[in-house]
Amino acid sequence: MNLIKFLLSLFLILIFHPGMNAQSVSPAELIRVPFTSHHKKEQKEYFLYLPAGYRSSPDRKWPVMMFLHGNGERGNGREDLDWVMVHGPLYEAWIQKRDLPFIIIGPQLPMYGMDTISYIRDRQVEQIPKRLDEGVPERPQEFLTPQKMRPESMVTFFHDETMSPAGWDREEDDLMSMIETVIRDYNGDVDRVYLTGLSYGGEGTWYMASKHPKTWAAVCPIVAWPHPDLIKPIAQHQIPLWSFAGGRDGSSLRYYYTGMNLLEELGHKDVRFTVEMDMGHDVWRRVYAGEDVYMWLLSKKRKQ
Repeated sequence: MNLIKFLLSLFLILIFHPGMNAQSVSPAELIRVPFTSHHKKEQKEYFLYLPAGYRSSPDRKWPVMMFLHGNGERGNGREDLDWVMVHGPLYEAWIQKRDLPFIIIGPQLPMYGMDTISYIRDRQVEQIPKRLDEGVPERPQEFLTPQKMRPESMVTFFHDETMSPAGWDREEDDLMSMIETVIRDYNGDVDRVYLTGLSYGGEGTWYMASKHPKTWAAVCPIVAWPHPDLIKPIAQHQIPLWSFAGGRDGSSLRYYYTGMNLLEELGHKDVRFTVEMDMGHDVWRRVYAGEDVYMWLLSKKRKQ
């Protein structure tokens, strides 16, 4: 009888004790944070994902992840902002409802004349994924990659125009202001601020890592190769870095090796380079859908 009473008491504690009740954990949120852009002096917004438990743990310091999207998701930072959810950590956390324990910053890159490109000009609002009340939507299929897998020779000469952050450099002040705001107003952990991006956003990741090397605990550029001129500050500050490329991503693979080798030559001790040989340009689908990159990021803290 005493055992039965004990088990019943334990059951009641689990149900009603606020510290142990799963219902006491606040749900994840996706909010829009207004700001005035430094470059264009326009009123805009960026996405801020607040993970499950954020509201119910007011004293907790949270890891911060800034995600830079690719070329196809550009927009005006207002009615176009939902395009930022098409790929990447915001898609995983908000659309696929994964419990990613980061505050995620999702800014939007302006068009800067790119709106005439066919895949931007012809995009349809119906392509933006929607968060479902119940369950999650089916994941999109990977890109077709008819190219054969084959090794690429290394490129050793780079024109100045090949060092292009694809417009993210124009947003540099805004991006750093977002980081400062989240650390100050949303309990962001200044020692666990991470940067990742895909394609054009990967180029922006290399650029921002190089220009603000003291900010990041770790960076992860995906399908974007490093220009050698950006490498030195990253190596000097020993920013943990994990770069991803696609083996079937046209001829771009051969541009990676010079910069990646230079990191090691300059004494960088925490560099990873993963080539998904069977994939094309959409390597981000596999990377962000997995667990490894998030676990790796969370294992890193900013060097003092």
